[in-house]
Amino acid sequence: MPLWKTHGNGRTVEPGAVVKPEERLNWPATIAIGAQHVVAMFGATFLVPTLTGFPVSTTLLFSGLGTLIFLLITKNQLPSYLGSSFAFIAPITAAVAAGGTGSALAGVVAVGILLTVVGLVVQFAGLRWVDALMPPVVAGAIVALIGFNLAPTAWNNFQLDPVTATITLVAIILFAVLFRGFLGRISIFLGVAVGFIYAAFTGSFEVPNALRGGKTPAELIADAPWVGLPEFQLPDFVAPGTWSTIAMFLPVVLVLVAENVGHVRGVATMTEDPAINRHTGRALIADGVATTIAGGFGGSGTTTYGENIGVMAATRVYSTAVYWVAGLFAILLAFSPKVGEVFNSIPAGVLGGATTALYGLIGIIGIKIWVDSKVDFSRPVNQYTAAVSLVIGIAGFSMQLGDFAFGGIVLGTVAALLIYHVGNAIARARKTGADDPRPLEAVGPLGGDPA
Repeated sequence: MPLWKTHGNGRTVEPGAVVKPEERLNWPATIAIGAQHVVAMFGATFLVPTLTGFPVSTTLLFSGLGTLIFLLITKNQLPSYLGSSFAFIAPITAAVAAGGTGSALAGVVAVGILLTVVGLVVQFAGLRWVDALMPPVVAGAIVALIGFNLAPTAWNNFQLDPVTATITLVAIILFAVLFRGFLGRISIFLGVAVGFIYAAFTGSFEVPNALRGGKTPAELIADAPWVGLPEFQLPDFVAPGTWSTIAMFLPVVLVLVAENVGHVRGVATMTEDPAINRHTGRALIADGVATTIAGGFGGSGTTTYGENIGVMAATRVYSTAVYWVAGLFAILLAFSPKVGEVFNSIPAGVLGGATTALYGLIGIIGIKIWVDSKVDFSRPVNQYTAAVSLVIGIAGFSMQLGDFAFGGIVLGTVAALLIYHVGNAIARARKTGADDPRPLEAVGPLGGDPA
């Protein structure tokens, strides 16, 4: 029995119809759409390792491999691409500074293991407990503070070359507002390309890099072979401070849960197939396994990608076959050191412009959760849940307890959870009307990381 049934005539999608996960178009069309998914994910996936110092090729490899693992664990019933998650940027950056890359990878592995455990619980016990733990006001606050907490990092790169950064940022905004559909969804990728080209014409690639043997970026790109193995590195669980840095990664688990749950619900809605929601537990398990494997060998953690949901909506092709093609494409690209060197050479100004938009968009996704869920901000519990957690995250509050250091994201997450649940309990016991009166709702909709 074939893995996929051919949809209609195999060449076109009839008006009003969709290609379901268990169907496919003919292979030339499937391969072409798969390549389109690679382009859609590329702009976001390469930025995470570029910003955190992880090898681009390694992250790309485990992005493609993670996608294939996801498809296997979800029994080929849930179309999704697993790209590198922006939620990891802040904890990885802090962990590398505190304990080195090995400690950061240990944090990625820890997130993967915890997410797998959450997935197993959801698979057998359902999602209601997740909705109770993270109602919309809490989920939105956690996602928003992760984005806004990164604002100083964007400024650090921006001020190194304000002109290039501004050109990159303006290009991103123009692509987003001038074009609809696919080009609009890859506006960050296109904006980075514009900034990259401008930097090349202004001599940025002719400046020797003392940390790379005195070679210029242009020389490093020229010297890199077309074919070669990605760089691998193992996590370090015994380095001093590793267990302290792992604590910084714990809020990421909550974000990945929200993203995966939102992704499954989004696909179920677009395909008008509620049965897809039964795969939520498997989706969490799959992302957890993919993240664990990636962190175990030097890659960044993964998540389901909203960029690719956009491609599915535009093409009306929800076939898992196109994601097998996209995953294999990504794996092939990972074995080209020259591709990795091109992305390693992106100037700081370009990154500054791109991350100014990108980190802001991550924060806006959190705010969108509040809007979509109609959070009642006239209630003090909701007001303080959002207000206190955001200020803690944006200001970068920190706290040292023994050997453990907690940054703004961890403290903001704890604040959101405590204020909401304890505040609600007190308000309801006292009948003051300050509590959140609405029934606990599902987290979302979150399609993944911003396009």
